[in-house]
Amino acid sequence: MTPHEQIFAVLGALADGRVFPGLAKPGTPLPYVTFRVISGRAINFVTGEKPAKRFVRVQVNVWATSSIEAFQVAMQAEDTLRAAKELQPEVLTGATDTYDEVVKYRGAMQDFQLFL
Repeated sequence: MTPHEQIFAVLGALADGRVFPGLAKPGTPLPYVTFRVISGRAINFVTGEKPAKRFVRVQVNVWATSSIEAFQVAMQAEDTLRAAKELQPEVLTGATDTYDEVVKYRGAMQDFQLFL
């Protein structure tokens, strides 16, 4: 299973199921959640074995009509990831306000490290 599939399996019920790896399709109703794998940390064994798991840094973005709504869903995303003990989640940043000037959406974004 890819990191994207594993993350979707955990977050997929948020925002009435409007959760997308990468970008949402134009016209997707608000609010919705997107996530991106933005980095990782390699695990290397001196034996050359391939590790069964990997560290993945993930950015979760929530888009809504208001900052309040975006943060409400962002808090749900954080709670959901924290509860996914099998991913050994680590919250790396607090949620940050963002704004998309083109579509006029308010948002919140936050970074996590997961062990997948």
